[in-house]
Amino acid sequence: MKGAKTTAHEPSVKFQYFATLVVNLLSIAYGVNAGWTSASVILLKSDETPLPSGKITMEEASWITSLLCVGGLIGNILFGYITNRFGRKIPLLFLAIPTVISWSLVLFAQNVYYLYASRFLNGIVGGGVFVITPLYLSDIASDSIRGTLGSTMMLSGNTGTLLAFVLGNFCDFYTTPIVIIILTIIFAISFFFFPESPIFLFKQNRISETKKSISFYQNISTTDKEALQFEMDKLKNALGNTNKDGSSGKTSSWTDFITERLARKAITIGIVLAALNQFCGCFAMLNYTASIFEEAGSNMTPNMSAIIVGVIQLVGSYAATNLVDRAGRKFLFVVSTVGTAIGLISLGTYTMLRTWGYQVETFNWIPIASFSFVIFLASCAILTLPFLVIAEILPEELKDFGASFCMTLLWIVAFTITKYLPFMTEAIGFHGSMFLFAGACLSSAVFILLFMPETKGKSYEQIMSSL
Repeated sequence: MKGAKTTAHEPSVKFQYFATLVVNLLSIAYGVNAGWTSASVILLKSDETPLPSGKITMEEASWITSLLCVGGLIGNILFGYITNRFGRKIPLLFLAIPTVISWSLVLFAQNVYYLYASRFLNGIVGGGVFVITPLYLSDIASDSIRGTLGSTMMLSGNTGTLLAFVLGNFCDFYTTPIVIIILTIIFAISFFFFPESPIFLFKQNRISETKKSISFYQNISTTDKEALQFEMDKLKNALGNTNKDGSSGKTSSWTDFITERLARKAITIGIVLAALNQFCGCFAMLNYTASIFEEAGSNMTPNMSAIIVGVIQLVGSYAATNLVDRAGRKFLFVVSTVGTAIGLISLGTYTMLRTWGYQVETFNWIPIASFSFVIFLASCAILTLPFLVIAEILPEELKDFGASFCMTLLWIVAFTITKYLPFMTEAIGFHGSMFLFAGACLSSAVFILLFMPETKGKSYEQIMSSL
């Protein structure tokens, strides 16, 4: 009987994919932020700057780049609270407002302070996207495709990054904000018609709306009482201890992660994955992609090098989306961390020999080959899967608080590395930075092998048992 229901529910994934496509329009819009500075900073520092106030300094450029992370930290904390209180749908729709405002500031920028405000607002949006989108996708996805849907957020973000590289190279300064404003409006209009996630509605004891949400996302007819009841029973089992009002019996807090063994292990894994996402150095380097190739002595134009890297990153994240429910999360993480470390060591060795005066011009293909290898392997897991795994392994009653905490840590590390990467490079050399990032990747690989459970294809109950 249970197998028959599963077969009957197979067509349901089409609405889950449709919802994923729409919600990730916002992820694409945010992804543009990561790549926008690559070409724009070079332009803004030049005599051809579009700012009426004149070209910017290196210090101002570092703030333009890193303020995204400051906003992300605030947005993460803010939307961690809002999501727990108001669900997934309303906060996601709200994110369209600061997105439009932030890109309007770029469109009408008169001086660098307009750009500071824009990047800060876009960071707030990013904080919201990184907290809400994985939770929303995890809530609506069937077990068989949860990994695929969860990994699409970063696939979409990388699509946005590549879009930023292309627009920055082939279009003028004002094209990018116009494109993103239009994309955001399309998202808001489309997503308005989707129901709230069934898990949040059930927690709020809105049983009638929960059934309608399940009916939509699982493609079950409202007249199919048996199938609806089967899904409602699954939901009750997944949520476990709830009161009659559908809420959990306690308020989430840091104390829960200290006193409960299962929660403690889950948050430790989440912290390592969130830190690894930034300590691999890829996000910081992507913000300076064009400048890095210029510094490394590549014989390609900086912006064209950035476009090639963007394509490689997109291919890597697409590979992750296709492999995550086949090869599994743990295998991809090990391959990704070890491979990324090898690429970083290769890039660091080349720049070290170049700095020491060795004749390496014959091998000037190494920077783009190594960096592309790093981005590809990192995109297979390090950059794409932490958000999915964190959403999967956290206990349901602590999920909103735990996800917000992990993302807060991520943004703190992101700001620190992004803001000070240029200065760290001056202090220990570009090669020193690469070796440092490689060490972080290798130590994380050992941790993942020893402590991270495989979650591929497992139900919530099975994941909790494996922790």
